Amino acid sequence: MLFSLMRLVFGDAREWKYLVESLAALIDEACFKVTPDGLTLRALDPSRIAMVDLSLPQTAFDEFECDEETIIGVNFEELRKVMKRARKDEKVELSTVAGRFKVKIIGRAERTFSLPILDIPSEELPAVKVDFKVRARMLSDSLKDALSDANLVSDAVKFEATEDLLRVYASSDKGEVTVDFSLISGSLLEYEVQENSVASYSLEYLLDMVKKASALSDVVTVEFATEKPISLTFEIAGGGILRYFLAPRAG
Repeated sequence: MLFSLMRLVFGDAREWKYLVESLAALIDEACFKVTPDGLTLRALDPSRIAMVDLSLPQTAFDEFECDEETIIGVNFEELRKVMKRARKDEKVELSTVAGRFKVKIIGRAERTFSLPILDIPSEELPAVKVDFKVRARMLSDSLKDALSDANLVSDAVKFEATEDLLRVYASSDKGEVTVDFSLISGSLLEYEVQENSVASYSLEYLLDMVKKASALSDVVTVEFATEKPISLTFEIAGGGILRYFLAPRAG
């Protein structure tokens, strides 16, 4: 494991808290990689059917000091507990000192938490490459509401895309739920369809992703294709990107 001195200041501690919660919803342990260009993380969930891909450039931070690559193995449940202590109008400073990951919450007082840096087996995950046929941009809360509606009747949700309509559909012996989005109704901000597509996904995973990440970004970009993974992309202030991928569900 490689340790070096590093110091980052994120201007909004609550936003960093939301980001940590968005990661903790999917992964237990993973590594932040900090380079002179920014902070990144790419990790699979324990079942290996979902992946999170985070990229925060220098511009996403108020202060950024890093001379060489630094790998920080993190237990996200423990980091989530620390960030629950963050309040409005506070900053958060992240640093590595003597093999420890220090999280300083700066407000009326300076509260410093020192966490162990975990020795997590290195796994270089390649970027996901999918030939998506559908791209829809919508309000995060609209997608969250549609998934919550679908969750009333099923544990799986189907995305269906035609030229003018994106449909979110769920059914079981409990009933059926249909939510339609379109440019005409104003429920879609952007919509591109190369070919009609349909695929089903786990609602539990999608809800975990969207419920947390919607606090970070008002808008989400949804991409999918028939029987291919779905991608959810959330833009973070300062040029950052939080992106999830989820494998399709059989049937």
